[in-house]
Amino acid sequence: MSLSFRLWTDVLQLFFPDSCPGCGETLRQHDARICARCSARLPYTGFRGGTGNPVEKVFWGRTPVQAATAVFYFAKTGLLQKLVHDCKYRGRRDLALYLGGCMGKVLQEDSSFGPVTLVVPVPLHRRRQRQRGYNQAALLAEGIAGVLCRPCASDVLRRTKNTGTQTRRSRTARWENMADAFALSKPEAVAGAHILLVDDVLTTGATLDACAAVLSAAPGARLSIATLAYAGEL
Repeated sequence: MSLSFRLWTDVLQLFFPDSCPGCGETLRQHDARICARCSARLPYTGFRGGTGNPVEKVFWGRTPVQAATAVFYFAKTGLLQKLVHDCKYRGRRDLALYLGGCMGKVLQEDSSFGPVTLVVPVPLHRRRQRQRGYNQAALLAEGIAGVLCRPCASDVLRRTKNTGTQTRRSRTARWENMADAFALSKPEAVAGAHILLVDDVLTTGATLDACAAVLSAAPGARLSIATLAYAGEL
């Protein structure tokens, strides 16, 4: 783990509230951003990146990926839903960075992700990012990059269309909504790279597919995918 990543997390621990976002209990000094009890309840998937896991199967026949995984399961009203909601809508940048670090530790133990050379988050549209003040996927990517000691590039991919939320759209509508939604800002930065594309929750894969198509068009680029959570069957 890089020195800058450790310093950043130490600063966050000084300034953010000391209650667990999972259960509301007061955090103890040795706790990270969630309490030990909630940490033990985190629903890890146990997927491996290159073994035909459910996340990899989402992209079969559609997007050529070297490896794909999700670190946690996502369920409505579950612990992960609450943590993701806090990351996206309650300004918990510290929590997003912490969860990115958790992702990084899992990926670090999976040899399928060893060849990764560059970490790239799914971007928000500039209007949405101005409203929210940050991109939670970029913070997850920073957390991963800090553990893997890889560069994180949040400026190589941009969202050209304000697609709005995908939550209430049908599967077909999601795919149609994401058409031509992304473009490369710095093609030279991803040429020849093994890119780890990062997002928060995987549902249909429409957003990740749209990003992957753009990134894969760069000369010599290879692609792997990691999401915080997978909204599939437990």
